[in-house]
Amino acid sequence: MSTTVENIQRQIGENPILIYMKGTPQLPQCGFSAQTVQALMACGERFAFVNVLDNPDIRAELPKVANWPTFPQLWVEGELVGGCDIVVEMHQSGELEKLVKAAASRAQAEESGGEKQ
Repeated sequence: MSTTVENIQRQIGENPILIYMKGTPQLPQCGFSAQTVQALMACGERFAFVNVLDNPDIRAELPKVANWPTFPQLWVEGELVGGCDIVVEMHQSGELEKLVKAAASRAQAEESGGEKQ
């Protein structure tokens, strides 16, 4: 049986684009999660999510692992990007889309077993 911290590390490692949020992308349960997931969806790439309301152990442990106290949390290629304010700001500047598309492109290249030309 893996620990919660191992579970979090595995989720972050296995998903190039991952959001820890309250609720789901279709039904966010807080305004900050709603704004963040809207910005992420606007980038047009697939992403994974974890509903921290359904996972109280992750909700309790992730802030310690990430050294980030609040939700949502956007992780791209194993790095914490930030929460709502940072993600929305990056979306408005166009930086978020570049980051997300680059991560998705690298993940697709890895899945197909080759380097992208």
